[in-house]
Amino acid sequence: MNRFDLLKTIQSQLKNKLVICNIGLPSQELYKINDKPNYFYMLGSMGLSSSIGLGLAISQKKNVISIDGDGSVLMNMSTLSTIGNRAPNNFTLLIIDNGSYGSTGDQRTFTSEKTSLKEVAIASGCKKVIECSGKKTASELLKAFKDKKNSYVIIAKVKSGNIKVKPIPLNPITIRDRFRKLIN
Repeated sequence: MNRFDLLKTIQSQLKNKLVICNIGLPSQELYKINDKPNYFYMLGSMGLSSSIGLGLAISQKKNVISIDGDGSVLMNMSTLSTIGNRAPNNFTLLIIDNGSYGSTGDQRTFTSEKTSLKEVAIASGCKKVIECSGKKTASELLKAFKDKKNSYVIIAKVKSGNIKVKPIPLNPITIRDRFRKLIN
């Protein structure tokens, strides 16, 4: 299963959640699959999806999921410590780990070698850390969304590779404004 297939598989789990999606191809793929106003597409800030989602979850009660990539999390590893120490129970970080920087040409990340984001998240204080693959990711997300006592970090292992997608035709102001209506 690649990232696009995973995003299609988890689509039903995202209906009533506030979704912050990683820059580049993950956002473009999510848009292609099924654009929704509750999806905030990151267009220019690699490594910050998890931080923005965490701040959003702290500020209100709706379930928030940040969809991030292994490359982005490696770029901003301090966010895992903040999640481990401050994440409220309405926050889930889904790391799609394809072992590469998919949006910039599939250059390998260190998760394709020795670095384990699961071990880093646990060492950072994250209590509910799950590593899974394929369709199991959807059931783990459902479990996380139903758990009102814990935040989750879910690392979904997928194959590297990109599908051909067009850029998101929405401008940043439109994305911001339609998402803002859902959180006010």
